[in-house]
Amino acid sequence: MRSTEITVLLVDDHELVRAGFRRLLEDGDKITIVAEASNGEQAAVNYRKYHPDVVIMDFSMPGIGGLGAIEKITAHDPEAKILVLSVHEDSIFTTQALQAGAKGFIPKRSAPEEMYKALRQVAEGKIYISPTIAQQIAMMKLTGSEHVLDNLSHREFEIFRLLAEGKTVNEIAKIFSLSPKTIGTHHTNIKHKLNVSNSAELARLAIRHGIIEA
Repeated sequence: MRSTEITVLLVDDHELVRAGFRRLLEDGDKITIVAEASNGEQAAVNYRKYHPDVVIMDFSMPGIGGLGAIEKITAHDPEAKILVLSVHEDSIFTTQALQAGAKGFIPKRSAPEEMYKALRQVAEGKIYISPTIAQQIAMMKLTGSEHVLDNLSHREFEIFRLLAEGKTVNEIAKIFSLSPKTIGTHHTNIKHKLNVSNSAELARLAIRHGIIEA
């Protein structure tokens, strides 16, 4: 048990979900929510403002999303400790999050005890991955298999998600403050890497791998 308080920035786009996690976390020993955020952009701003010990963040949010927020926060502070909570339990989400700079990844359905354990380990600078997801990753390495989305960079993964949701190139360019030409280049590279020829195939692939709901 830690003898010092852990301060937390809680990030989720659903207010009721944040309220539930706030109650759960504050029931834990010496855990204090110092700020909340409803999107990735606000999370990055609040991190710089409050400097929490740990950021607990949803993976799938509007705008730049969880990956974009992780990149923004770790660009500001490479030592930032970010624990991702997600409804997604596919290993690709964990791999993307950890490569972007997160220190932990657990499913939202995890028991409170696992959340407390993950939070404390991340606060101590350790990596924590939910055992079920860690087993997935280990099996893929053991068998030498590769996830079809592993070839995408963090930025390509987020653009892929937004394209699959039906966002246009111009809308995505505004979200990331990039030129439409740059997003268009990413779009072309994504289709090439995933071996799809149009947006409909891209969306079907995203649904099949749980990136978006049907």
